[in-house]
Amino acid sequence: MSEEVSDGDLTPKADCKKCPHRATTLLAGRCAPGDTCVLAMSGRQIERFFRENPALAVDYTGDDFWERRAIAARYISQQRLLTMLDDPDEVVRRVLAYRLPIDKLDVLMNDTDREVRLTIADRIRLDMLERLADDQDYLVRVYVARRLPAGRLFRMIMDRDREVRTTVAERLPRESLVLMKDDPEPEVRSIVASRIDPDVATGMLHDSDWRVRIAAIERVPVSVLHDYVNDEDQDIREIALMRINESTSSDKDYDS
Repeated sequence: MSEEVSDGDLTPKADCKKCPHRATTLLAGRCAPGDTCVLAMSGRQIERFFRENPALAVDYTGDDFWERRAIAARYISQQRLLTMLDDPDEVVRRVLAYRLPIDKLDVLMNDTDREVRLTIADRIRLDMLERLADDQDYLVRVYVARRLPAGRLFRMIMDRDREVRTTVAERLPRESLVLMKDDPEPEVRSIVASRIDPDVATGMLHDSDWRVRIAAIERVPVSVLHDYVNDEDQDIREIALMRINESTSSDKDYDS
């Protein structure tokens, strides 16, 4: 579709003579060359046109220009969106992922575009969410780990990506955290140590990473702290002494 640009003006302007709406929207003042125009190669102008004339959006769902289709998809009915599921452009399908009814989102669960699947993972019903737990993209799996009920996170304990396991460690039921205490990543183990049952945290005080040991010493029962007031790690010593002193002070306040 041709554009006319006047000298010194970079604003895209379409040729109104070629517009099928020149006898309707143009005469009614619902479009304007260079400002509100469906034929201009300008997302802003197209957006303004459909905002002013939403009923016309359905006529552009099969347009050759991907941006025109994507913007039109924001204005058509949800039922009409179903006719665009096979659109070749990922930007168009991203609009569908945001707008489709939740009970229709499963048709896009295997979309080739990550952003589409991320949106699906964020919106889909919980009873269908687990189907994305093995998605090829780690960020999609992170979204799944954030939304799944905590009691259904077991299958993700051994996920291949650290960020996913970190999210799982933050949400897994406390009684199940023992399954992750030997995770290969210190960042994950430190989260486990900070949440796990205090008696189990004692076994993590000899971890090879200082972050895990710090998390564990802050979690273990007061009764074992005396064994660490002379620890070779200064941070461990200080935290052990601080917790012992706090416990002693609390006991005195209670007795008084």
